[in-house]
Amino acid sequence: MEGLSKKTPASGGATMTRTRALPFLVMALIWVVTTNCDNPAGPQYGNAPANGSVPVYSFAVHPLHNPTKLFETYQPLIDYLNSNLENAQITLEASRDYNSFEKKYTNHQPDFLLPNPWQTLQAMENGYQVIATAGESEDFKGIFIVRKDSSIKQPADLIGKAVSYPSSTALAACIMPQYFLYENGIDVNRDIENHYVGSQESSIMNVYLELTAAGATWPPPWRAFQRDHPQEAAELKVIWETEPLINNSVMARDDVPNEVREQIQLLLTSLHETEAGRLILAGIDTSRFILANDSDYDEVRVFVSHFEELVRPVEDE
Repeated sequence: MEGLSKKTPASGGATMTRTRALPFLVMALIWVVTTNCDNPAGPQYGNAPANGSVPVYSFAVHPLHNPTKLFETYQPLIDYLNSNLENAQITLEASRDYNSFEKKYTNHQPDFLLPNPWQTLQAMENGYQVIATAGESEDFKGIFIVRKDSSIKQPADLIGKAVSYPSSTALAACIMPQYFLYENGIDVNRDIENHYVGSQESSIMNVYLELTAAGATWPPPWRAFQRDHPQEAAELKVIWETEPLINNSVMARDDVPNEVREQIQLLLTSLHETEAGRLILAGIDTSRFILANDSDYDEVRVFVSHFEELVRPVEDE
C-alpha cells in the first residue's frame, strides 16, 4: 500500500503505480500497525510458553487481510493448534504486504506458510513442501469489482482506465484477472493502467473511492469486505469472474521435524469434523483443509507458464 511508482515490463506502455486506497491519515495509522508486524520489537502473538520449554514454530499467512485483521481472523486457528500439539507451539506471523511475505520465505524464515498458489511454487524452490490445501478449488477464482453506477459493462470499456490489484504476484486477484482480460482482447501492458495497491481491501477501496474503474480480488476478501463495510459494499458489485484454480496451500519448511509436520497436517485436515473446528473454519472463510503435496500444484505451474508467455512476467525484471 505504499505510494511508490513501478515500471511496466519492457513490452508495455501503461503506467504501473502503487496507489493509496485510503485517505492519508488513515493510511498513516495502518502503516504504524503494519510496520510493527515485520519488526521483531513489535507485539508478539500466540500462546507459546515464555520459558522456551518446548520448540516454537512460526506460521506465516500471506496478506489475505491487513495485519490487524489477519491476527483477529487466524489467531483462533493458532490457539486450536497450540491446545492440541504435543511438544510444540505455534506463533502467528503477518506481513505488511505481498513483497514482505515473499521475502520471508525466500530467506527461509517461517517454519510454516499459508501462501497463494504462485507463492507456493516459489516457496518450493526455497525449501518448503506442501502438506495441505486451504479450501475448495471452486472458491479460488478472480473477481472484478466495479461501482454500481459504473459505465463499465464489458472488458473493452476498461481501455484507457485504471484497474487495481493487491499485488502483481497475487494469483487469484491479479494474474488470473489479467489473463481473463487478455482472453477478452485487452493488452494489460498497454490498454489499461495497472495499480498494485498492497492488499485485497485496498484493491476494493480504490474502486469505492473512484481511484480505479475496476478492482480485482477473490471471493473470501470480498465476502469479508461485505461483512465489515456494508455501507461501502452496497455501492459496489461483482461484474466478472475467472475460471477457478487450486486453492492456497499450507507448507512446512524442510527442516521442521516430521512429528511436528504430521501433527499440524492431521489437526488441519480433521478440523471440519467437529463443531468447534467448523466454527474456526468459518472464521477464516475456509471450507476445510485438504491433504495435498507438491505435485497437486503442477497445474499452477502450467498456468503461470502460459500466462508469462502470453501476458507478462509474474516477477519484475
